[in-house]
Amino acid sequence: MYPVTRMETRQTEDGSARGAGRVLSVFKALAGYPRGATLEQLAERLESPKSSVHRALATLRRAGLAEQDRDGRYRFGMEALRLAFAYYESLDQRALVQPALDALAERFRETAHYAQLDRGEVVYVAKVVRQDHEGVQLGSRVGGRNPAHCTGVGKVLLSFALPTEEAVEAYAAAHPLVMRTASTRVTPAALHADLEQVRARGFSTDEEENEAGVGCVALPIFMGPGPQPSGAVSVTTILRRTPLETLLENVEDMREILRRHLPAGAAP
Repeated sequence: MYPVTRMETRQTEDGSARGAGRVLSVFKALAGYPRGATLEQLAERLESPKSSVHRALATLRRAGLAEQDRDGRYRFGMEALRLAFAYYESLDQRALVQPALDALAERFRETAHYAQLDRGEVVYVAKVVRQDHEGVQLGSRVGGRNPAHCTGVGKVLLSFALPTEEAVEAYAAAHPLVMRTASTRVTPAALHADLEQVRARGFSTDEEENEAGVGCVALPIFMGPGPQPSGAVSVTTILRRTPLETLLENVEDMREILRRHLPAGAAP
């Protein structure tokens, strides 16, 4: 077998980049055809061979970002619309939740998060960090993700999404309960018991389940239609700086801050 040369590697990388660029160009071109476009129209608009445009469309269709109707016309797929609406909804919610995060961070002098559930993970939509702390800082970032089963925000959202032990087992089969620390719940039975406690108390905790030395208290908030929470808010602490017990003693203060700073009906 002949070794792969640096030139061959570069050529492969260049080809991949051109392919990705072509897919993006086709995707952007579809935006100009709300009623759909034929392959010929797209190829003419992009001044590209029909074969290349067809390959790009096939990639977009596999991802759900484009679809083809009975007449052979292409348009945005439902996944593209779902992503766009989810993005703008998150932007709106981030603006609405920002005053509550600011108030929580000021009151407890710790980091406040707002996160949403995305299948087996939580996505951090907003974060407020106390700037007067030195030393250890949290690894979370806006747009970052963590497994839902080992975070406070994730568990409070899963407590609504997984009401039964059977639901937890099905969830664990689809989203393996990876061990992040020695404290992570890694069996469906242990996670179900934890979620039962979350439902009984109305809030969740994370005591070094995702990061060693880090803990938090999280509560659900309701800024969308229906009974499911739109996301969860947490106050997260470096435990050597602020013990988890200190947060637990002030859960009612957290609820009151949420009631004061969120839209009516959004606070738990």
